[in-house]
Amino acid sequence: MVSHSRIATLVAVGALSALALLVAAPGAIAADGVGLWGRTDDKVITYFAFGAIGFFAVLVTVLSLVQIRLEGRKERMREDLNRLRR
Repeated sequence: MVSHSRIATLVAVGALSALALLVAAPGAIAADGVGLWGRTDDKVITYFAFGAIGFFAVLVTVLSLVQIRLEGRKERMREDLNRLRR
């Protein structure tokens, strides 16, 4: 069962997210390609795309390293439990 404070928190977070999207919308649909960043040309798009590629490459690498470490920890704990059971 979900408490009333948790529901109120979720509603507040949802309302703030919707408000943030409404505030950011005019900058996103600015005329002549001039938005929050400035004039958007091929160079800006290319650098953004390279940044996105780099971000996801680093994200996958870091998350894989975390998973490897957690798997090793799980295996060590499993071996300790098996050793204690015997």
